[in-house]
Amino acid sequence: MAIQVKLLDHTRDPIRTLYVAYRTAYSSLTPMQIDRRIEDGRISREKMAAFIDKRLETGHASPLEQVWFEIGISGVSRAFSHQFVRHRIGISFEQQSQRYVKFKDAKFPFTVPKSVERAGMAGKMEAAFAQLGSLYQELLDAGVPAEDARFLLPNAASTNFKIVVNFQELLHICDLRLCTRAQWEFRRVASMMRAEVHRRFPELGKYLQPKCGELRAGYCDEDYEAWEACPIGRKRPHKRDLFTLFDSYRKGELIPLDDADFKLIEREETAVP
Repeated sequence: MAIQVKLLDHTRDPIRTLYVAYRTAYSSLTPMQIDRRIEDGRISREKMAAFIDKRLETGHASPLEQVWFEIGISGVSRAFSHQFVRHRIGISFEQQSQRYVKFKDAKFPFTVPKSVERAGMAGKMEAAFAQLGSLYQELLDAGVPAEDARFLLPNAASTNFKIVVNFQELLHICDLRLCTRAQWEFRRVASMMRAEVHRRFPELGKYLQPKCGELRAGYCDEDYEAWEACPIGRKRPHKRDLFTLFDSYRKGELIPLDDADFKLIEREETAVP
């Protein structure tokens, strides 16, 4: 079953909401005065976006909690859902119930990972699911409640979500789940959520990156072997290198600049000769 993600609703004007929140913290003006200046055109959208960018550079994050996105997600597996609901702060979930929703005609939607297909085992997996579906239907026909018959259903069974998530938590989700170490299904869902927000609000969507992104931490904090294996790892330094550099600086072990270096600096052309 194909994964689908759609932005259903959102804070009416996230840029305006963020600007008023940030400016309230950094101005003697009241929120109402700030809002009037936006309304009469004294504060342009470009000015609001630029101000927000500067505040985000400082790490001031609490205003981000005032912007929310309502997102529909379908066709994901229960294996994904067990990971998804571990995000608990700044997000609210409604998930399709296997207690109240009965699958009909001995069939339930499911996901077969590409790795299973590559191993040539997809047919066997699908056959096993067909058997489970038949037994599931037999249990229902025998009067077993759906809440008990669902004990048969695998992690591959599909489920749907309707969520509300604030911008701060969505950033956190993308920090972790856009990392190439995250499980493939979660990476796909996070990428699709990012695309939906970016399509509507590129000023905010650009910040939805893995934690190594240039607008996030800017370096990799996974283990060194994972960084070496990461297909985008070479574009970002590993934390070990940052700590080595800091330790060398602290110990005074950095190679000092000498007169020759300053002569190079003074040259009109500073490219390496």
